Amino acid sequence: MAKQTLITKEGYEKLKAELEYLMTVERPRISQQIAEAREKGDLSENAEYDAAREAQAMLELKINKLKELIGNCKIIDESKLENDKVRILSKVTLLNLKTKAKVTYTLVPDNEADLKNNKLSINSPLAQAILGKKKGETVEVKVPAGLMKFKIENIE
Repeated sequence: MAKQTLITKEGYEKLKAELEYLMTVERPRISQQIAEAREKGDLSENAEYDAAREAQAMLELKINKLKELIGNCKIIDESKLENDKVRILSKVTLLNLKTKAKVTYTLVPDNEADLKNNKLSINSPLAQAILGKKKGETVEVKVPAGLMKFKIENIE
């Protein structure tokens, strides 16, 4: 049995949209490329045909992996999550005790992590250090440069 993947509703919708795009846009496009390459004659020495077939195989592999991932997803019900402790989907504001800089992250499943949008993987060292902690608590995170200390300022 495949491993169940936790995902937000937004992440699930993105996966479904990507699968739909691959099946309705990319698949027909590659089929058209194969048909055009076939029309050019001898397939045994047709590099265009070989490239299109390889692209088709890669696309089908990606489609199958997405279908499997979607089939094994469990959507997180945000309404059942509490905000008294840091947990998945918490929006946490941290204060770096050394630099006094504040940063806010939302803890998300691995496949939805995006540091540009302050979405931090639940399995990152920082997220692991703050999981289960309450507002006001101080945590230490081991990083390559040494030990960093953060205070949990807010949990939403």
